[in-house]
Amino acid sequence: MHDGNVLEFWNFVVRYRDAIKLNSQGFACFSISGLISTTLHGSIKRHVAIFMEHPFETLIASYLQNEVGIAEHFLTDALANHLKENLLALHGGQMLLAAGTGNAKKLSHDNKVRGDKIYWLDKKHNNIHENAFFAQVEAFIDYLNQSCYAGITGYEFHYTLYEAGAFYVKHVDRFQDDKGRAFSMISYLNADWEEKDGGELLIHQIDNNQKIAPTQGKTVFFKSNELEHEVLVTNERRMSVTGWLTRGEK
Repeated sequence: MHDGNVLEFWNFVVRYRDAIKLNSQGFACFSISGLISTTLHGSIKRHVAIFMEHPFETLIASYLQNEVGIAEHFLTDALANHLKENLLALHGGQMLLAAGTGNAKKLSHDNKVRGDKIYWLDKKHNNIHENAFFAQVEAFIDYLNQSCYAGITGYEFHYTLYEAGAFYVKHVDRFQDDKGRAFSMISYLNADWEEKDGGELLIHQIDNNQKIAPTQGKTVFFKSNELEHEVLVTNERRMSVTGWLTRGEK
């Protein structure tokens, strides 16, 4: 795109952002792809078409459309494979622990409710591939905050492993006594997944429940306090990096 077109495009975006009034939750979001399709002239539309296909924009645009953002290639195959190798190595070393429900103050374990195992990620581990994942998340947070005034200030993620037969019953991600979790994000690490493998994410909505296949590289994004969801029974091993984008409120 020529410099003049770039300047015209971003000046438009800035003016549009400045005109938005925040709602009662302090959150106002717009899809840049939506602006392009309805407002900007043809030459800029053509030059920005590639930009519209970026996974960050795809997540936001699909979130605005149906309250669930989905980007098929948020993770590259290479990064997804490296993360999967890390997860399996940790599992082989018995580092993954049975997941519970509730926060640290009210933690409980019941495999009739939740049957996965987890391992919390941390930059202090200094794993090159996990740090690459963190860099991708941080870049998305910057984009989300600029585009949606989301006010995200942090994040937390863990590896998740469901063995065959495991599941997680319907639930909401935000704790009742902790309002820090703003958005849930799940990035899948399952190459060659097939429908018979099970383990889909089922998101419950008033008009249309969504069943989402946990295919490699795909990331799902939704508000943590609004949508009930569950993991259906797995028939094959199911792996992901699961976490939350947080605000500094309790």
